[in-house]
Parts: sequence; structure tokens; C-alpha cells
Amino acid sequence: MLWLPLSLFSAFAQATADAATKKALRGSDVFMVAWLRNLMAVPFLAAILLFVPVPRLDATFYWACGLALPLEVVATILYTKAIEVSPLSLTMPFLALTPFYLLLTSFLLLGETPSPVGAAGVCLMGAGAYLLNVHTMKDGGILAPFRAVYREKGSMMMMAVAAIYAITSDLGKLAIMHSSPVFFGASYVAAFSLFFTPVALMFTRRPVTLPKGEAGTYILIGGSLAALTVSQTLALSMAQVSYMIAVKRTSLLFSIGYGYFIFREVNIKERLLGGAVMLAGLALMSAG
Repeated sequence: MLWLPLSLFSAFAQATADAATKKALRGSDVFMVAWLRNLMAVPFLAAILLFVPVPRLDATFYWACGLALPLEVVATILYTKAIEVSPLSLTMPFLALTPFYLLLTSFLLLGETPSPVGAAGVCLMGAGAYLLNVHTMKDGGILAPFRAVYREKGSMMMMAVAAIYAITSDLGKLAIMHSSPVFFGASYVAAFSLFFTPVALMFTRRPVTLPKGEAGTYILIGGSLAALTVSQTLALSMAQVSYMIAVKRTSLLFSIGYGYFIFREVNIKERLLGGAVMLAGLALMSAG
């Protein structure tokens, strides 16, 4: 059961990196922050690689990484932009939709249907998303919370990110099976930083330098992402993808807490309730 505390730790590390990223975005643009966010994790992971033997790599490892990297670039841009334009407490809960997308793709591609327990989990996920914006009922009626989701750009972006992560999670698991957990995690982040560099240079509107006075913030981001990478890949090697991702999505509760205590975001009680209901639905889907 070591995968469980590792998954919980990865959830906390992700929420910490996201909160620091939101702070960094106040003085830079999305492409620069998205690039530096991952680049700053590379020195931590490179140090770890010094003590990790290089496994024998095969074609499956390379094509799994090759397919995942461009998807990861798109997801990272959307992820960072969502953090910039919307409150953490409204965007992060929608990452919990990743297992829902996995359920959907299994139905479309494999003809698999959810069990009654899994179907109940899907309903709870919808109820949780509704509760995130329940305050809008006062002025807009019973459908207002759903309309609020579609009006919130960050929420819509994070829903797209969750769909992409449904694919890259499976590709990552496959790459781990054909290498080793820590080697994959460290080398993948380094490869991603290299792959993302021309994208950042092409689209950023800021000088390609570490923003003045933000070194500590980016070191925190890099250290948190390095910790996330190691704990997540180790957990993935020990448990089913859906179980590990379900536990990791408790990061949404940590993010809601950061949103309140650091960024003073409003309507936190309903967002905590909505996030908790979404997590309950996630647990049922994983069990079903």
C-alpha cells in the first residue's frame, strides 16, 4: 500500500507547484512560466538520475514518450493558462474528470459499460461540478451553475487538460513498464523541457530570463514538480492507473485551500463541498 501515501504526497506537491505558478504568472506570460516551471525541475531530477541505473529501453518506450510529449505540450499550455485566468478553487476540481474520460474512451473504443457503482460515481461527478457554482442559482435559476462552468474559461481549459491526461497517463504507465519509474519520470521531464523550448521561444512576449525577484518562487515550483514526478511514477508502478490518479486528484482540495489562504478566493465553502462530492464520485468510479 506504499502507493497510497506516495499518491497523496504527489497531490500535495502538485497543489504547491500550482499555487506557486499562479503567483509567478503575475509577472510573466503563460509560455515563459510554463517553460520555466518544468525547466526548474530538471536540476533536481538530474541529480536523482546520477544514482539511478539506465534500464534497457525498447521501441515501446520511445513511441510511448513520442506520442505523449506533443500532447503534454498542449496540456501544459492550457493548464498554465487556466491557472492564470481563473481561481484555483474553480479550475483544479475539473482535473478530477480524467477517470471519467477514461471511462468514456473505454465505452467508445472497447464497448465497456460502467457498473451501477461506476454510473453512480459519474452522477456524483456532475453533482460536484454543479455545486462549485451553486451560488449562481440565486440570480440565474437552476441551470445557472452549469452555465457558469462554460463561462469560466479556466474551467473549460482544465476540462480539456483532464481529457489529454487521460491519454498521457496510460502512455506514461506503458513507458514505465518498459523502463523504470524514476528513470522515466526524470528523463521525461528533461525531454519535455527540451521539446517545449522552441514553443516557448516562439510565442513568449517576455525576455527569456528568470524574472527578477522570482528565483525563490521558481525554485519552489521546480522542487515541487521534481517531488511530484518521483512520487507519481513510483506510485504508478505499484498500482492501477485509475486508482493512483483518483488519489492524486485530492490535489484539488489542497488547491482550494491554497486559493483561500493565499489568494483570498471567495465562495470557498461551496467549492470545498463541490470538490469533496467530485472526489466521492471519483472513488466510486474507481471502485466500479
